Amino acid sequence: MSTTRPLSPGDRGPDPGDPASPPPLAGFGQVRTLRLEGVSGIVPTARDFTREALHDWGWLPAGTPEQRAAAEDVLLVVSELVTNACLHAEGPEELRLGAAGKVLRLEITDHGEGSPEPRTPHRAGRPGGHGMFIVQRLCKDWGVVRRDDGMGKTVWAELTAPE
Repeated sequence: MSTTRPLSPGDRGPDPGDPASPPPLAGFGQVRTLRLEGVSGIVPTARDFTREALHDWGWLPAGTPEQRAAAEDVLLVVSELVTNACLHAEGPEELRLGAAGKVLRLEITDHGEGSPEPRTPHRAGRPGGHGMFIVQRLCKDWGVVRRDDGMGKTVWAELTAPE
């Protein structure tokens, strides 16, 4: 496993002063992994996999409208991140999900070189380019971790369950 360096949403360039990040999903007690290379129907497959995890981890079935909205937010973020990897990074390699308490972490690994970022200025009426804006708005935090060997990255996002 190669070491990685975290990038925050506000700073898309590597910061040589940051130590290498901990292993992906460190501290998350419940982790699931889905290989996506060579899979047809990648987005629905990723959503179904995530929905099953949400059921197993108690996010679904939702008891309140807020809980239902939180679960739908998770599924939307998975869709956006997987779609971005398909459109801009030669397709996703893997989807990893981790749950720890009320925090859910999503990780999409790919072989792409670019860094996702919200299109600015965001124009709601313009077609396309809304994926990372949606991710930024719905998530507690998100970022990109580059592989030291330069052969891809992991885009991660964290969401929290409602009270």
